[in-house]
Amino acid sequence: MPFVTWLKRHLVVIAGLLTLAYLLLPNVVVTVFSFNKPKGRFNYEWRHFSTAAWKDPCGVAGLCGSLSISLQIAVYATIGATVLGTMIAFALVRYRFRARGAVNSLIFLPMAMPEVVMAASLLTLFLNMGARLGFWTILIAHIMFCLSFVVTAVKARVMSMDPRLEEAARDLYAGPVQTFLRVTLPIAAPGIAAGALLSFALSFDDFIITNFNAGSTVTFPMFVWGSAQRGTPVQINVIGTAMFLVAVLFVLASMFITNRRNKQKA
Repeated sequence: MPFVTWLKRHLVVIAGLLTLAYLLLPNVVVTVFSFNKPKGRFNYEWRHFSTAAWKDPCGVAGLCGSLSISLQIAVYATIGATVLGTMIAFALVRYRFRARGAVNSLIFLPMAMPEVVMAASLLTLFLNMGARLGFWTILIAHIMFCLSFVVTAVKARVMSMDPRLEEAARDLYAGPVQTFLRVTLPIAAPGIAAGALLSFALSFDDFIITNFNAGSTVTFPMFVWGSAQRGTPVQINVIGTAMFLVAVLFVLASMFITNRRNKQKA
């Protein structure tokens, strides 16, 4: 029974490849239909190959405008959530203060709470404050939503840090700022980067919280949802494919840099 033996030996690899194929299937469909020539408003049936949408990705009114708004909000939300989340993570790990246990528990609430509950709560808060719904309310909501994910990622990294490295730096007459910049921050950088990337992805992709607090501002996910009611244009698939390719290139570049550093250390 050589086939059965081979199957048992490679079962985990086969299962992993099938799972990866299942996860990538929607991206493949989006990529294929980005080269479709639709008939009428809809882009749900394959007609024939065309690169017209790639030559004019902003051919649909409002698409690139909504994409620009989403990118701006995602960048600003990532910066805000990363800075605040990193400080909170260091405070929770390195310091003892009153209500530390309560804060440590409450920080996970946005992750466990349904988005629609948080979205409605934030909308109520903004309306009671008399705030005008739009770009800034979306940004504040996204920072609050992404904060927990950054704290979790950075906190896990800080907890695994060896405090003796910082003690050694201080023994070598390094000041607090120099110790933080040259020892603490480089060690915590992978956790901070992971939290930042996760924040960017969550902010750019969010629809529920944005829809509640957007007012008349239209982000890219809201534009896609609105377009789906009338017929999805091919340009949406073009933007989705481009984003997927950028993410893949970013991951490959990160893996290449990591492998190169490991070889240099070895």
